[in-house]
Amino acid sequence: MIVRTLGDSLLLITQPDHAHLAGKVMARATALAQHPRRDAILLAIREHDNGWAEPDAEPIIGSSGDVADFIAAPVAVRQGVWPRAVQHLASESWAAALVAQHAITVYDRFRSDDAWTQFFTDMTALRDRLLGRGALGLADSLAVYALVRLGDLISLTFCTGWTTAQQNLTGDGDPVRVNAGLVTANTFDVLGAAPLLRQGGVGHEGFQLAAQSISQDDREHRAHRVSPRRNSAD
Repeated sequence: MIVRTLGDSLLLITQPDHAHLAGKVMARATALAQHPRRDAILLAIREHDNGWAEPDAEPIIGSSGDVADFIAAPVAVRQGVWPRAVQHLASESWAAALVAQHAITVYDRFRSDDAWTQFFTDMTALRDRLLGRGALGLADSLAVYALVRLGDLISLTFCTGWTTAQQNLTGDGDPVRVNAGLVTANTFDVLGAAPLLRQGGVGHEGFQLAAQSISQDDREHRAHRVSPRRNSAD
């Protein structure tokens, strides 16, 4: 879940919605225009966060009463997302391998954390097993993965409202950098995506909550949650 403060409300954007926006962005990328694996790459970009659908169905409320975003979600939730995401793409093994690589990349900062050791072992083995079914090896796939990460960072910058440049090393050590000053609502109007921040949708569902702490008693019945809304793009 992406959590934005807008005035006196919180706007909650699901991770699958963010990923679908990333797919729309990269569908216009010149680097993919003539790529022989364009469809599989766009599938991986569009579906890279599909494993978040279950935890994002309702806000996760932390011990402080605040809504937990995708960074603050419990470790078990963050680790459990990725086997589901990969399994969802099981029929497209190379796209699934790119998603497995995404999981390895975005959590690389936890390499030295014992709580993550098994996660990296399992995801690396899963990625390699999936790559073994196709013609492209690890090196070529890591080079293509940079496009997945690029779409992810562009969409995240827009959805979160980050104001600083985002840079991340891809699996083969190449940097991906996004200038936050270029990722604005006006830029995204061409994609029909700006309503995400105005109406709580990108043609998908969004949540809006009162910007106040939610008590532990509200976990059960979610009294502060309003109904999902759809915008005119549906």
